[in-house]
Formats: sequence, structure tokens, C-alpha cells
Amino acid sequence: METVHGDVDLPEVPTDVVALGWSDADTSLALGVEPVGVADWLEYGGNGLGPWVEEQVEGDPVQLGTMEPNVEATASLEPDVILDTRSDLTQERYDMLSPIAPVVGPPPGVEITYGTTWQEQTRQVAAALDRQERGEELVTELEERFADLREEHPEFTDSTIAVGAYDYDGGFGAYVPGDTRTDLLTDLGFEYDSELADKADGAFYTDLSAENVEALDADLTVVFPLEAGAAEELQNDPVLQGLDSAQDGRLIVLDDQDLIDAFSSGSAPGVHHALDGIVPQLVQALDQ
Repeated sequence: METVHGDVDLPEVPTDVVALGWSDADTSLALGVEPVGVADWLEYGGNGLGPWVEEQVEGDPVQLGTMEPNVEATASLEPDVILDTRSDLTQERYDMLSPIAPVVGPPPGVEITYGTTWQEQTRQVAAALDRQERGEELVTELEERFADLREEHPEFTDSTIAVGAYDYDGGFGAYVPGDTRTDLLTDLGFEYDSELADKADGAFYTDLSAENVEALDADLTVVFPLEAGAAEELQNDPVLQGLDSAQDGRLIVLDDQDLIDAFSSGSAPGVHHALDGIVPQLVQALDQ
């Protein structure tokens, strides 16, 4: 297989799979393979997996850490493959994991950290697990859903979008194209109209000072808290509420944690779940 770190050889179809990349576990489960170890990137707790894939989980996967995975615990599982298809792209991470088992990282061409698209992730994981046919089915199903939604809502294609977050320190940041959240909305037809991508400097996110929060103003602004239960603070934040989009009722503050997690997951099953919850809010906000 081709990856950003070079070719990776898989001598046989893996059976014991460790899923360390962002939403790699979701994707593996959607393809019918339950990982023996996972990384709980979105801090779901429990089995470390989103509710949209819980029905496919029969065992109790081992929690292995995220940005700093537990190497010893990972090695103790004796995996046939380590999925790390949405990662920080660093050679150091690859070199740390590759002595344990073949590491399937992002495909060539991914340059933004954690910037593997859901299509690329689905196809990369499907290839690693020898489930390419099912992988293409998943991609086609979701792409057709996006196409149907664009056709049903032509107002999306006539509107600009901005996506922001309220972080743990009480500051704001913005997601840029290449991030799974922003890409979900542009896949619906929205246009990302901002100079923020340059400020992100190869990352999927950039911090915003108080005087730059106005960069989140657009035809539609979507913001969510990174800390559970902080949505009320956003509803009362004078800077955010001062945006033209907020004044005109075109600001969406996501407050349902499952929806926030699905929106952030960037996996095919997570995106389906996110569309269920976010599309009605987009329609309502634009109908102001």
C-alpha cells in the first residue's frame, strides 16, 4: 500500500487490527472489522467509540491513547496492522509505531495534519483490510446523499460558511478547508470565504484573538464548544453575538454532544449521523 511514509507491505489479510488514527475505528467497524485496540480522540468514554457504530461492537477494545499512544499496550495486542490514516503526519510517530506492525498511514498527497478526507480514509482502511468493494459502497452511498442534499437545498450553494470552536481557555478558533468539519459543509455546497486558511499554515485549525473573531462572520456561522456543557457561554458571549450573522439569526451554536462528536468525527458513519442533526439547523438558520 502507498502511504505518506512510503510503501507498506501487508503479507496477509489482517485479523487483529489496531485503529489509532482519528476515526479509523469508526471506519474499520463500518467495513465489518472490529479493532482490538482503539484511540478515543473525541473522548467518548466507555468503549471509546461513537454511538453511531456501537451496534457493531461486540468486544471491549483496549484504549491506547491518541497523540501519544501507549506503545507497550499496542505491542501487547500483537496486531497484524496499525491503522493511522488520519494523523499528525510526523515521521516520529510512524517510526515509533512501525516496529510493532505495518502502519497504514494517510495516502500520498495529504499535507494538512489530520487532513485525510473521509473518502480517502474509507478507501485506505478498506484496502488495508481487503474490503475494497464494501469501501466503495460506503463512499458511493455518502456521496450520493450529499448530491441529493445539494439538489434539495440550492440555497446552500449560494451561501458562504465559517466554522469555529470555543476552546478550553475561553478563546475562539477557526477550522479551515481540509478539516473534516469544514469539508462536510462545503460538500453540502457552501462556499468557504475566508483568508483564515493562510493563517492556519498547513494545519486544520487556527486560533483567533478577540479582535479577529469577526473572521467567523459569513452568510452562515457554525460554532461549537470543545468543552462539554459550554454552549451556554457561547450563547451569551458578546463578541460572538456581535457578529452580523448572529444579529441576523444566522449563527448556529451546536449544543448536542453526540452531534458535535459526529460533526468532528469525519468518518463515513459519523458524517451520516452529523447530517441527520445539522441539516435541519442549516435550513432553519438560512430561512431567517
